[in-house]
Amino acid sequence: MLAPHLLARCDEAVLSCEGLLAAAKDRIGKRLKPDGVLVRDVLDREQRAAHALAWLATYVEALRQMARWARRLKDENRVGDVERLILQIAFGEYLAQIVGGIPMSQSEIARLSDLDLDDEDRRGFRSEVVGELIALGTHAAVRAELAAHLSAHSGAMTAGDPGLDDTMNLVRGQFFRFAQEKIAPQAQGWHLKDELIPLDIVAQMSALGVFGLTIPQAYGGAGLSKTAMCVVSEELSRAYLGVGSLATRSEIAAELILSGGTKAQRERLLPRIADGAMLPAAVFTEPDAGSDLGSLRTRAVRQGDVYRITGSKTWITHAARADVMALLVRTDPATGDYRGLSMFIAEKPRGTDNDPFPVSGMTGGEIAVLGYRGMKEYEIAFDGFEVPAENLLGGVEGQGFKQLMSTFETARIQTAARAIGVAASALDSGLRYALERRQSGKMIFEFPRVADKLVMTAVEIAVARQLAYFAAREKDEGRRCDLEAGMAKLLAARIAWAAADGAVQIHGGNGFALDYPVSRILCDARILNIFEGAAEIQAQVIARRLLDERGN
Repeated sequence: MLAPHLLARCDEAVLSCEGLLAAAKDRIGKRLKPDGVLVRDVLDREQRAAHALAWLATYVEALRQMARWARRLKDENRVGDVERLILQIAFGEYLAQIVGGIPMSQSEIARLSDLDLDDEDRRGFRSEVVGELIALGTHAAVRAELAAHLSAHSGAMTAGDPGLDDTMNLVRGQFFRFAQEKIAPQAQGWHLKDELIPLDIVAQMSALGVFGLTIPQAYGGAGLSKTAMCVVSEELSRAYLGVGSLATRSEIAAELILSGGTKAQRERLLPRIADGAMLPAAVFTEPDAGSDLGSLRTRAVRQGDVYRITGSKTWITHAARADVMALLVRTDPATGDYRGLSMFIAEKPRGTDNDPFPVSGMTGGEIAVLGYRGMKEYEIAFDGFEVPAENLLGGVEGQGFKQLMSTFETARIQTAARAIGVAASALDSGLRYALERRQSGKMIFEFPRVADKLVMTAVEIAVARQLAYFAAREKDEGRRCDLEAGMAKLLAARIAWAAADGAVQIHGGNGFALDYPVSRILCDARILNIFEGAAEIQAQVIARRLLDERGN
């Protein structure tokens, strides 16, 4: 039962958080915008302050969404002891971290002093209500109570979400069963052998509608919401990140075509993507560009009815087996920034391990990686590779960067969902081992520091979910959500790494053994803080949005 006074206190604490954030924005704004304009060089030089602001804002939004989640559950009379405990611990821990320091990584702490906030600001924030919530949510007895529920119900706690409607929980249940029956038992073998996801699994995913999940029904898709995308991505990634990420290729390619393609391109390409006949790859990154996409150098030159592509790309996921590439290149050689970029939907023959790129003008090789296997990573060289002019997305040059930007919200929401799935996998693995492994005549789960790791993972999964689902709902309702999507990705990636690291620690020496799936989970979790915008880049983007009053 959720007492009304607890909800009221949470709401009041959110107001205190919002006030603290407003003060921090004002102080840091004065430091980073002395003339009223945010300058990139100043932002780069003041990264510690800017990123501390991004993390504080992320925590404030996360607590706001947890309070809203709890109120929705209360209104629907769907609050149990587990939900109450999760809310208490989430508020207690996150409020305490705001006061004492927010972990941006294992070795970097964002403190209020970084935000030019002093002892008076700290005392003003730590009101009586905030102090009560910290005491209520950080007490060992509260963690022990949630640990008892974890022990009694095992993985069932992460198999559903009372904050979702019945339809979405039915979707979750369907994909949970598929993933646990068809994917999870084979995932460790695929990882250790560094194998591509078998085509029969791809076919089964296609039959379930994974590749056309959010594509409109008019183009052969299911026309579901971004929340459904989150749910499906979570459950597939919970079984194996590689499988969960395979759907990302189709999601982003479809969004590019829907938002930027011509009518003919939509009608020709989207049905083939929706039914899984056409597997896409995103071909954006270059060796010397990294996150600075405006400096891309791979070029396309038109010759009659075709464009010839020349240049290099790297870290291209699923490049060999893909049938089509979303290919970002420079069509205007006179430019040196984003204005000269164009996007092509370039078809290619499907490759194999022995012959990854069986087409003229395109060569490449595999990049060996620690984790995130199943699709493989490649370097690609283009030397006169031909793309029909009709495959220029939208039919107009110079729109590539704008078209790509339109997908960033969805990409980051989905990455947050994948991270939540990996964190749930770590919780499953750690909890199972802690309940089975015995030491000194008892389950190791009975040792408080073992249970505490799993309790905090369960709580933070709930926090990350509500932030990701909020961003997804904003996207579904047509509202700008790049800030919320970035926050969801930033927080969920950190949570996934902490969850995996904790699960390995619980396994002890066995966690370091390749025979145990938790070793794969750790490797997979590590990439989440890097791709789709590294944590540092993501914090920079969030800070810029917070401080730039123009909303750029």
